Amino acid sequence: MIQFLAKTLASGQGKFDCRRTFPRHLLHRITTLALAACTALFAQTLYTTPLKAESTDRPNIVLILADDLGWGDLSCYGNKDRETPHLERMAQQGARLTDFYVSTASCGPSRAALLTGRYPYRTGVSRNPTPDAGLDHGIRESETTLGELLQSAGYATKCIGKWHLGHLPPYYPTRNGFDEYFGILYSNDMRPVMLCRDDQAVEYPVVQSYLTQRYTSEATDFIRQHRDEPFFVYLPHAMPHKPLAASESFYTPQTRDNLYSDVVRELDWSVGQVLETIRELELEKNTLVIFSSDNGPWFGGSTGGLRGMKGSNWEGGIRVPGIVWWPGRIPGGQVISTPCATIDVLPTIAALVDQPIDHLHVDGHNIMPVLDGSKATLSRQIYAWTGTTLGSIREGKWKLHVSKPRARPRGKATDEWIDPRGPDGFTLIAPPEQYEPWQYPSDADGPDTAPAIAGTLFDLSTDPGEQRDLAAANPDIVQRLTKLADKAIADATLHIEKQPPRPNTQFYAGPGRITAENAVPIKQALDTTRDRKTPE
Repeated sequence: MIQFLAKTLASGQGKFDCRRTFPRHLLHRITTLALAACTALFAQTLYTTPLKAESTDRPNIVLILADDLGWGDLSCYGNKDRETPHLERMAQQGARLTDFYVSTASCGPSRAALLTGRYPYRTGVSRNPTPDAGLDHGIRESETTLGELLQSAGYATKCIGKWHLGHLPPYYPTRNGFDEYFGILYSNDMRPVMLCRDDQAVEYPVVQSYLTQRYTSEATDFIRQHRDEPFFVYLPHAMPHKPLAASESFYTPQTRDNLYSDVVRELDWSVGQVLETIRELELEKNTLVIFSSDNGPWFGGSTGGLRGMKGSNWEGGIRVPGIVWWPGRIPGGQVISTPCATIDVLPTIAALVDQPIDHLHVDGHNIMPVLDGSKATLSRQIYAWTGTTLGSIREGKWKLHVSKPRARPRGKATDEWIDPRGPDGFTLIAPPEQYEPWQYPSDADGPDTAPAIAGTLFDLSTDPGEQRDLAAANPDIVQRLTKLADKAIADATLHIEKQPPRPNTQFYAGPGRITAENAVPIKQALDTTRDRKTPE
């Protein structure tokens, strides 16, 4: 009978009408046999397959990324002014990395490196995609994201929050490894700030005070929906990127000078909600949770004594929090000083789910042996880039600045500063009390501070604030690291594509009112916005 069915299907090239092909009594018999076979198969599966996804061979993955959160912004990293009890508990129950790095101190390129395990210049995103500046590039089609890797391993995948790997159709999350998407495709101060679901714009304008709560709800709902199968939740929050905003539960208008703390407390609450959901569903023994940031802090944040801030290759720009939690697999209470990086996330997870990545030529390392305590150190270098320029190289305790480290100028309280991307009440809806350049996230340089020049060498084990240049006393180390840097630069020139000229920044009036009931394609909303640009 099965052979007859196969031949019939083959002869009709896979299309046939069963009512015409078989007599009614024969069709009834086929149906009966098929139902019996399915019943037997279901019974066998019921008694041989566990109902819950408990196998540690394929752990669930939750990757939470803060935006512009400084190394010193959390209580578990020494901040005494900000309460982050959930992240504190996560660190106590897992591993806290003290020397955790991003590949560049800029939003989009940092995310490209995180999701591909490769330095940004390889990915097509060496600078930020920016819709209101006409920078419409995005991640290369040839790249394999962590989402695509886990999709191929049978995972349900969802991205919630800031994507920033391109805002045109070829670059959407749903075309680069994610079954579902909800969030703002770029920074929350880039116009038009609109919420998108999959490939549709579903809300404009956006009241940003509720972003953290809405993203958290999307994440916990997805975890509940996919509790019985492997899932990957990528949760890149909008906060604490400017404009800062917190919901009524955390916003304290009576103390208008601590909005940053309000935002960080709500971010901590969000992490607590995700972990609580995982525990409630009894999935903690089979769920890996990683928390980090895309780069160092903006004005109002804290580097924890590190030099510089977001946008610089000083430690304050590229060293970020890193907390990894997996009860029963990663021993709790660890404080790990081995240098690791966000480019290590993909190769580490690939090893856990047994997915081959040799063909991807990743730059990161599998750091699971460091996290589970089986290996204390790694023999490797960590490179930090600014666009397509190599900024610094770290190896062991040593860091060499290959090019001149730059940082934003430090303002004065008496300076008048108007942020063109600040809240305006209709295109960017957020509290008005944002931070200014005089509220710098790191300490001012002293008279004996090492100069900001190329070729400086620092021992980060004793001088994480990069105050004392040791290049003259260690010429052999400078020479060795310089040779490694030259090799990296030579490799980069083989992959860097010529960048189009930077267009003049334009600010736009927006696409008009959008709701879930009158959703429009993202591309259409962007085109409408650009046709309605406001005069300069």
